[in-house]
Amino acid sequence: MNIEKGFDKIVKTLRVMITDQPGYLGRLTTAIGSEGGNIGDIRLISSGLTHNIREITVYVDNDQHLEMILKAVAAVEGVIVEEVIDRVQQVHEGGKIAVRSRVEIKTIGDVRKIYTPGVASICRQIQQKPRLADTYTAIGNTVAIVTNGTAILGLGDIGPVAGMPVMEGKAVLFDHLVGISGVPILLRSKNVDHIVDTIWHLAPTFGAIKLEDIAAPDCFEIERRLVEMLDIPVMHDDQHGTAVVVLASLLNATRFTGTRLQNATIGIIGLGAAGTGIAKLLMAYGVKKVVGTDLNPGAMEMLQTLGGEPTNLAGVMERAQVVIATTGCPGLIKPDMVKQGQVILALSNPDAEIKPQDAMTAGASFAADGKSINNALAFPGIFRGALDARASRINNRMLIAAAKAIASHAEEGELVPGILNRNVHLAVAEAVARAAAETGVIKPRN
Repeated sequence: MNIEKGFDKIVKTLRVMITDQPGYLGRLTTAIGSEGGNIGDIRLISSGLTHNIREITVYVDNDQHLEMILKAVAAVEGVIVEEVIDRVQQVHEGGKIAVRSRVEIKTIGDVRKIYTPGVASICRQIQQKPRLADTYTAIGNTVAIVTNGTAILGLGDIGPVAGMPVMEGKAVLFDHLVGISGVPILLRSKNVDHIVDTIWHLAPTFGAIKLEDIAAPDCFEIERRLVEMLDIPVMHDDQHGTAVVVLASLLNATRFTGTRLQNATIGIIGLGAAGTGIAKLLMAYGVKKVVGTDLNPGAMEMLQTLGGEPTNLAGVMERAQVVIATTGCPGLIKPDMVKQGQVILALSNPDAEIKPQDAMTAGASFAADGKSINNALAFPGIFRGALDARASRINNRMLIAAAKAIASHAEEGELVPGILNRNVHLAVAEAVARAAAETGVIKPRN
């Protein structure tokens, strides 16, 4: 499997002033390389009589690694580091999203069309036929991205405001990949009743609700209750989006290895929202044997209730042909635990339970982490398809259809396609809309 070089590194840009004579740039790059820095782009910013300014992209492991590189560069004669630029911080400055008008206003006549008095006639039409809101407002193309910040990435309970960059990122992907307006909603509460009640009151604003980074077990109850209460799609992405991409990965991985997925023993390490969601969807697909482990006895009981078998870490690694880890614990899986020919999906972000390279070296037939097996492959198309079909909910048939569409677009030798391939998201949307029609969850037009 192809693992993109440098994908798990931190990106920094060094702005340096270099003596404009032969050999100085070479000595600079040698100093960076001597400390294990991987060099990307080198751009000439300006050129003077005796010096020039260049920006050099460097991939580093961590801040300590960066300091080592800077120390080495400082020892190079004729080179001065003017600034260390963090491109990630730059792209987040001011936030990543904004609300902008889709219509131009040039005259007072334009104002009268989009606001008073013209808008009154549209309001009356929607009053008489509420479904016209999908035609005459943005509701039908707007998804709430709701979090209380209790399970952000692999960082844990860092609060809703600290989780806002993730919600903005989801909104950017919605817009870029499928043209949906995603609106982050940050909730301070950890009370299930309060969260459900708040979302129910906000729901008329949206065509669908995407629950995001809400910790287990609350996420299960919140989703269940909202699905029952609302007639619009509600999906907890950490459960179902992740599960869809995992299923897509396994459809290809087992095809490559000649294994029938339904007959394989699947091991899940970490039975929180993602792990439990994966178990549910795999069983819905027809997998007969799922073993799993978690530090929380309640999570183990839930797996048993679903039809899986609780065990310990050693039991999962010994018995499973496919191992899926969603623990948020870097380095949990040691290379000597990997069995020859296993498929290892270590999905915790930002740091995996085992690096794909290490798993492959230890004998895995395929290995990937959460940077490639990412729910961003699933949620844009799932919601696009559900909205296009005017579905009242998202069911397992729709999720399985999404997984098959993703799997079918992977290049030969790869588990899943690239996230930025818009054809993938279009195919997922079409498959989901078709499954919604086939399973009778489409709302009437009137």
